[in-house]
Amino acid sequence: MPSIQIGQHLLNRLKEINIDVVFGVPGDFNMPLLDIIEDDPKLTWGNNANELNASYAADGYARIRGAGAVVTTFGVGELSAVNGVAGSYAEMLPVIHIVGTPSTKSQAAGAMLHHSLGDGNFDVFFNMSSMIACASTHLKKQTAIAEIDRVISQAVLSKRTGYIGIPIDLIKTEVEIPEELGPLQTTLPKNNPEVQAIALKVVAEAIQSAKHPVIIVDGCVLRHRCQKPVQEFITRSGFPTYVAPMGKGAVDESIENFRGCYSGNVTLEAVNEEIKLADLIIEIGSIKSDFNTGNFSYSLDRSKTITLHSFATVVFCAEYQKVSMMEFIPLLTEALPQQPRTFNLGPRAKPVPIQPGTEITHNYFWHKVPEYMEENAIVCAETGTAEFASLNMDGPKGTTYITQILWGSIGFTVGASVGAAIAARDRRVYLFVGDGSFQLTCQEIAVFLRHGLTPVIFLLNNDGYLIEKLIHGPERAYNNYQMWNYSKSLDYFGAHLEHNKSMGVPPVGFEGKVATRDEFESAMKQVQANPDKIHFLEVIMPQFDAPRELELLVANSENR
Repeated sequence: MPSIQIGQHLLNRLKEINIDVVFGVPGDFNMPLLDIIEDDPKLTWGNNANELNASYAADGYARIRGAGAVVTTFGVGELSAVNGVAGSYAEMLPVIHIVGTPSTKSQAAGAMLHHSLGDGNFDVFFNMSSMIACASTHLKKQTAIAEIDRVISQAVLSKRTGYIGIPIDLIKTEVEIPEELGPLQTTLPKNNPEVQAIALKVVAEAIQSAKHPVIIVDGCVLRHRCQKPVQEFITRSGFPTYVAPMGKGAVDESIENFRGCYSGNVTLEAVNEEIKLADLIIEIGSIKSDFNTGNFSYSLDRSKTITLHSFATVVFCAEYQKVSMMEFIPLLTEALPQQPRTFNLGPRAKPVPIQPGTEITHNYFWHKVPEYMEENAIVCAETGTAEFASLNMDGPKGTTYITQILWGSIGFTVGASVGAAIAARDRRVYLFVGDGSFQLTCQEIAVFLRHGLTPVIFLLNNDGYLIEKLIHGPERAYNNYQMWNYSKSLDYFGAHLEHNKSMGVPPVGFEGKVATRDEFESAMKQVQANPDKIHFLEVIMPQFDAPRELELLVANSENR
């Protein structure tokens, strides 16, 4: 019977779910696995600066490719990654956390090893991570193949994280390949046809009788990668369509019936008024978190709301369990009339136009920057000003938005944009990160350079934690920190060192500070003219200037 190394089988399964980059940090309990990764011509080792950043990179990669993987070492390494992995779990991303652990012999003996707590308990970190994983395992030789497959399949099906601990002595251990071994199970079972038929009839009747139906698309459409059937439903229906913050990018915003972003009290006034007109609301893939709903001000009348989700279809107060939107939406589209309905709602609501001045305000910046961006861009918008300003930004056609609206860990986007950039080298990544967030994860600039990636990095410098200042303590010292010479970041991380150029470091385009609108526009012309270079713009903004959306959210958050 043929055999395979356990570590090789694990990597084969990662490749099967569209992973070709594995992020992480070397450690003495995982390095035999890194040997296999480095020797595999179809895999790239992420080589991150630390485990937290690696977990963020795996998250960003998963948002583009559908799944991600991060490798850490036992104890110290895996705990450093836990925050990022928890974020992937919360935001429904199948990131596989692989941990190299001490040998089976050492664990059985309860040896007092480095990286352990010194008490002989080798399950403590596994138990911690099991709380933020839909499936977890600590591999044993006899069941390793089945357990690897179980964890990865469950992670992909559930859109949650999975944890695999692999003892160092098992990584290259040969085991027999089971005769019945087939491809991973990564597709949900078919909907119950009888229940689905009833749901389809009820939903079709509700749509037919509605005079002003609307559609609200949310984050689970992105997580389940069903943008295409949802777009077909939107186009065929002609219904006014909105996105929730976590659904930004799931809908083609250039179509006539796209009307904007809906997030309760944070919404543009005209959009709120349009939602109030609706006598039928079709929610697709909704996520009812606080920041995604304008601090729970997203109060839709359940008696006129249909919710399409991955696990059920809910029509008003009736729930049709296991009628998944992925199978249901194409059937619903077919049931619609051939001719889309038309609605006379006038021009789409837009934020306040650019106000006069020379300073780079948020009002100016978020109107202006899309003029210089490429189609099919990837926008990574950091928690705080960038995240909320991007909600009403008119990005180029095909733009993907990466934010962390539910988990909200500052510094996330620097690592996530590395993952996104390496996942889609043919697309331009635009990273918008605040000065405070950047200080947490700036080391990933070196990883951009190492992999020859060419993002455009906007360091938004308003001298402090603005979102925290708006929430509480605008003059408090704890909301400030040491100012850095941010515009020199590429230089510090080795962009100009001859030693690094042989490793494929990309050429540098604009790197510098811009404080006026003229300076910004001049720099962006250089960025636009050099798509094959990495650019770093330190954008000086007024200290307490904030996007309208963030100000409204903070005003509504006092009693959370």
